[in-house]
Amino acid sequence: MTDGWDWRRGGETPAPARPPGAGAPSVGPPTMPGADRPPLAPPGSGPAPGWPASSGGSAPAWPAPASGGPGSADASAWWSDALADPWRDPAAPTAVVVPGVVAPGAEPEPVTDPDAPGRPTLRHLLLIPVITALLAGTLGGALGYAFAVRGGAGAAVLGAAPAEVPALAQRKPESLAGVAERVLPSVVTVRVSSLGGTSEGSGFIATTDGHVITNDHVVAGGTGKASVVFNDGSTAPATIVGQDAESDIAVIKVSRPGLRPVEFGDSDALAVGDPVLAIGSPLSLANTVTAGIVSALDRTMQAGEPGGPVRYYAAIQTDAAVNHGNSGGPLVDGAGRVVGVNSTIKSLVAEGQEAGNIGLAFAIPINQAKRVTQDIIGTGKARRTVIGARADGPTGVVGGGLRLAEVEPSGPADGAGLKVGDVILKINGRPMTEPTDLTALVRKYAPGSVVTVEYRRGSARQNTSVTLAADAK
Repeated sequence: MTDGWDWRRGGETPAPARPPGAGAPSVGPPTMPGADRPPLAPPGSGPAPGWPASSGGSAPAWPAPASGGPGSADASAWWSDALADPWRDPAAPTAVVVPGVVAPGAEPEPVTDPDAPGRPTLRHLLLIPVITALLAGTLGGALGYAFAVRGGAGAAVLGAAPAEVPALAQRKPESLAGVAERVLPSVVTVRVSSLGGTSEGSGFIATTDGHVITNDHVVAGGTGKASVVFNDGSTAPATIVGQDAESDIAVIKVSRPGLRPVEFGDSDALAVGDPVLAIGSPLSLANTVTAGIVSALDRTMQAGEPGGPVRYYAAIQTDAAVNHGNSGGPLVDGAGRVVGVNSTIKSLVAEGQEAGNIGLAFAIPINQAKRVTQDIIGTGKARRTVIGARADGPTGVVGGGLRLAEVEPSGPADGAGLKVGDVILKINGRPMTEPTDLTALVRKYAPGSVVTVEYRRGSARQNTSVTLAADAK
């Protein structure tokens, strides 16, 4: 074919360039091949105007494009509107790249990649801190407004900046606060109904099955109905297991699972000046903790109400604040171990007036209280330790001592060789000055204990060992 349409390929061959001044090519499909081209010249007449001479006679030759124009030797064979040419090859790429014409001797214009990162300009450098400052100011204002709304606009800031917590405020387990936290769940308030109303005191859990130690004078005169109030405020009924008036110890029992008993210490290992805590319900103020020291040891006590039993014990004296309602509560050492049972106080009030704390409180040594408690739980009553002798009062002579007014035949004192008229000077190094001393100090020890007695017979001082015994009651 000579009209530029290659029917074998099914596509187009490159279309010739249009003469100057020719109109734009048609964008729609032609009605027939060659419809938009000038007619061919008749044979032998030479080339028709506007057509090149045929080189081979089978197809027209295309005129050479003008130098520098489209189709020139240094330009592409495609013209600028080639994409709209209906005669172009349909299999050709859809993108047509027309390289620019570079004038001789001129440097090509540099092309900048719009996606390549560029160096920031001064304007950009100034905008960054301005925008950052605006954002920071906006955020600070929003937070300030929120805090002002929550805490009250214009509220004063109280206190200094937070500092490191001092060691004394960290509540270590061995601190007083740590000891109180550990012991309080084992301390209870004891309430006992009586004909005159309700008696109230304190107590502490001694066994996992519910035995509670308290004072005899807390439950004395009760009708048998008792209750306990635990550290968490819950209550439970209790029954009186037994009591011993002369030692001022009583045992009650409560039924409740998960009870945590106290840890017992050794009252014989105490020293004057040791720190202690008194825990209980003074004046019905439950879970009260007061602190002090051991003020004295073996302070012999003879206590009791008029017409009632006389109580003897060699007490632990403390300056921890103890008031009515503390009776029966624990006195604990610096390790949280119970070393005494708070029992009585001394006061300056007149007879019949209610006494208050003046720093003179007394507790039954826990070694004695434990022994009495075990006797009550095991047999329902307590044994009392005796020496088998009675003193009638101080001698009133230099050197002091207690003169024996009676020695029980075949008793512990008699077996050790003591006689009526002997003056007891010391028991285990503890001086004897009052008749109360002999009874109270002997009851500190368990039956079967061996004590050293220093005595004077005439002008001679002697020592003897006495094995104490339990009374026959």
